[in-house]
Amino acid sequence: MIQVLLAEDHNIVRNGIKMLLGSDKEIHVAGEATNGKEALDFISGNEGIDVILADINMPELDGISLIKEAHNLKPDIKVVILSMHDNDKYVSQAFQEGASGYLLKSVSADEMIFSLKHVKAGGKYLCSELSIKMLEKLSQKSVNSVSENVSNIEFSMREIEVLHLIADGLTNSEMSEKLFLSKRTIEGHRQSLIEKTGSKNTAALIRYAVLNGIIN
Repeated sequence: MIQVLLAEDHNIVRNGIKMLLGSDKEIHVAGEATNGKEALDFISGNEGIDVILADINMPELDGISLIKEAHNLKPDIKVVILSMHDNDKYVSQAFQEGASGYLLKSVSADEMIFSLKHVKAGGKYLCSELSIKMLEKLSQKSVNSVSENVSNIEFSMREIEVLHLIADGLTNSEMSEKLFLSKRTIEGHRQSLIEKTGSKNTAALIRYAVLNGIIN
């Protein structure tokens, strides 16, 4: 059974969480604290606490500070932060200090229970809402990075036209006939495209064009 110490300064919130956790037979709320100092006093005098589920904003000693202090007393104890703050700064700071998990207070009972079991088994846990938010940020950064790369390279209309024909599999001679340009001019455009994009060969050039949305 997972022995949990619940550190939360609001009685109504603490009682609600205690009731939710009590619905699972594998979890037992072994103690309660209204601030970080009380939490430290409790684990100092009680053996067998596996996880501290703590709010960030508590009087006397906040949740972030509690993480380090708790590990100084009991190196193996796990601390999971339960907070209303979805700011990246708080999340990052919590894990840097040694937290095993970070949950928002909007988390479902099932996810809270799962997170405690996952952490007790040795894992790290970030609630799904925050995970999705961070993935969206990474995705947006990736899109912006690609857009910046494309905007930094200026292609002429003729180069883009040649690029599309290369992707269609046309040879230099075929492109020369289609565009009414000399073969030497086509070769010049091809070489310019490779140099501008930093591609090693035609295959890499096409891949670059597809990834950057120049061709579909």
